[in-house]
Amino acid sequence: MQFWPRRRAEREYPRIRRWPALKVIKPLAVGGYKAGMTHCLVIDKRPNSPTKGEQISIPTTIVECPPMVLCGVRFYKNAPEGKKTVTQLSMENPKKDLSRKISLPKKTKTWDTIPEWDDLVILVHTQPRKTGIGKKKPEVFEIALGGSKEEKLAYAKEKLGKEISLQDVFKNGQIVDVHAVTTGRGFVGAVKRFGVAIRHHKSEKSRRVAIIGPEGYAKVKHTVCQHGKKGYNLRTTYNLQMILLSDKVEQVNQSGGINRYGMIKNPYVLLKGSVPGPKKRFVLLTEPIRPDKTMDTRPMEISYISSASKQ
Repeated sequence: MQFWPRRRAEREYPRIRRWPALKVIKPLAVGGYKAGMTHCLVIDKRPNSPTKGEQISIPTTIVECPPMVLCGVRFYKNAPEGKKTVTQLSMENPKKDLSRKISLPKKTKTWDTIPEWDDLVILVHTQPRKTGIGKKKPEVFEIALGGSKEEKLAYAKEKLGKEISLQDVFKNGQIVDVHAVTTGRGFVGAVKRFGVAIRHHKSEKSRRVAIIGPEGYAKVKHTVCQHGKKGYNLRTTYNLQMILLSDKVEQVNQSGGINRYGMIKNPYVLLKGSVPGPKKRFVLLTEPIRPDKTMDTRPMEISYISSASKQ
C-alpha cells in the first residue's frame, strides 16, 4: 500500500510541483539521460566510518547532461485556488527541433507587456541530438529559480535563449533528488506484482492465493492483490550524492561505448547508488527538498573509475 494507487506515468519525464526555497540565484534542476552504471574507488573521509582513511568501492550511475536551452519564461499570479498563469515569453529564433515537441508562437511578446505577477519559472528544453542515443525530440519542462523576485527577473532576461550547463547548477559532493519514471514491466500476475506466495511442492490446495474477498461480500476491495500492469511509475530517490561532476568523457567511456547506450559526449555526473528507469531514460536532478544534514558533502578523493565493459 506504500505507493497506492499504482498509477502509470502520463509521460516519460517528471513534473515537479514543489521546489525548495533557496536564496542563491540559480536554476534548481538539471535534466540528463541515464547511461548505465560503473564503480569507483574512493578514499573514505567520513569521520565516524569504520573504514576511515581506507579505499572503498562505491557503485555509481552515469547520467549524461547535455546543456539545456532556456526557451521561455512563465509568470504566475497568486489566487485563492492556487497560482494562475499570467503570461509567457518565448525566445526568438528557437531551434528547429523544438517544433517537434510544441507549436512555436508566430509572434513573441516583449518584456514591456508583462502584467503584474508574483512568481516566475523558466521553461527549458533538452538537446538530445547532442547525445548518441538517436533521439531528436526534446523534453520541455519548468524549472524554478532561487533568489528574490528581482533577481529571478534579471536572471531570466540575461539567460533567455542561452544554454544552461550542468556546472552552472551543481558542484562536486552535493546531494540531489532524482526524479525518473521506472522501467515498465507490462502485464504481469499477482506473484510478480505483489509478491503473493506460491504453495509448496505436493500441496493439494490451490497453487496460489486466489481469494479476492470474503464470502457474501458485494464488491472486491481495492486492496486485493490482482494481476495488472507493473512499473512505469514516477518515483523520486532522495539525497543521492554526486561523486564526480566532470566533462572529461574519457574517464567513463568504455571501449566500443557503454552497452545499450553508446559513447558519452557531454558533461556527466556520477551519482552514488542506483537511479530509477532503464538506459536512455530521462532523469531530472533537483535540489534536495529534505536534505540530510548529517551527510558528508565534501568532494570525494577518487583514485579509480572503472571503464571496463559491463557486457
